[in-house]
Amino acid sequence: MVLLQQLLFVLVVGVAIGLFAKKVRQIRRNILLGKDEDYTDNPGVRWKNVFLLAFGQKKMFRNPLVAVIHFVIYAGFIIINIEVLEIALDGLLGTHRVFFRFGGGLYLFLIDAFEVLAVGVFTACVIFLCRRNILRLRRFLSHDLDGWPRSDANYILFTEIVLMGLFLTMNAADTLLQTRGYGHYGVHPTGDFVVSRVLHPLLNGLSNNGLAGLERTCWWLHIVGIFAFLNYLPYSKHLHILLAFPNA
Repeated sequence: MVLLQQLLFVLVVGVAIGLFAKKVRQIRRNILLGKDEDYTDNPGVRWKNVFLLAFGQKKMFRNPLVAVIHFVIYAGFIIINIEVLEIALDGLLGTHRVFFRFGGGLYLFLIDAFEVLAVGVFTACVIFLCRRNILRLRRFLSHDLDGWPRSDANYILFTEIVLMGLFLTMNAADTLLQTRGYGHYGVHPTGDFVVSRVLHPLLNGLSNNGLAGLERTCWWLHIVGIFAFLNYLPYSKHLHILLAFPNA
């Protein structure tokens, strides 16, 4: 059974990377359709704009509260997905929380931090969904956002909410199985995590097999969701460019 899951995981990874590489090649091809220009002037100013506008999202900081919420999503989602490396290794090697045996206390600290960030990302995404679809703030009523731009933002926010929920539920089911000493979950018990343990009372009524099924389902949906997100974002950003420049 473990070998079958490993083979399936390798297949999923191969498909995800293949689709991503294909999209990157397509975007590169379209970029190369443009004419060469000389952008070597004012390198200091250009790099400053790259870091402040592209990476730092400077325009968001016109509203400090909104900026903080954006930062929670932007940084939190990236930091949390450091755990994807462990998930990938577990999927390839057929192991369970492979980093715990090397990290110990540091591992617990990191997962606790990831869970706190996950709650922050979850909450921030809910707030932004409400701002866009319930409060109907003036700037979101512009017809420029009709169609794909409005739907695209909702898709991304909803997906992040689901991914964070899967992450926390997976951890809750996992640690509950550890306390029961069930199968490989009890071999290297990590102990409870700071947020997911709150979900234990909701899951405690499930049988061991039910909990294991829930943990595996969340594990698979989480990693497949990450790979789907990996392939959706280039498509999303590229489509925005095509809509803005239909002759590109």
